[in-house]
Amino acid sequence: MSHQTLQPAGWPRPKGYANGIAAAIAPQGRLVFTAGVVGWDAQERFPAGMVAQAEQTFANLVAVLAEAGARPEHVVRLTWYVTSRAEYLAHGAAIGAAYRAAFGKVFPAMAVVEVSALMEDAAMLEIEATAVIPA
Repeated sequence: MSHQTLQPAGWPRPKGYANGIAAAIAPQGRLVFTAGVVGWDAQERFPAGMVAQAEQTFANLVAVLAEAGARPEHVVRLTWYVTSRAEYLAHGAAIGAAYRAAFGKVFPAMAVVEVSALMEDAAMLEIEATAVIPA
């Protein structure tokens, strides 16, 4: 099995992890695994609010997936980590609209977990993705 590290152009290199990994499972296709992706821009600045961070997180996920040739319809699993369940629920409709704008009507297996904090102090959510690209 061979693998590829996923690093979108212009992004700073992460320290101690990869943004994502794609692994060939010949002849069936490729598996893609992202790191926990947060809602910062290429200069590592966070927008204010959970909805804006969700929008940026979705864009960042799409960018990492694209490095492997994956598209939103290839995503089979998402795990969300949010710092406030109440904030997530209060903005559910807007977060859902932002999700559909980035991913369309793709609804993979998903879990949402409330955590006390994330590694980046300003981050309000972090999402991991798994995708399967058919051969």
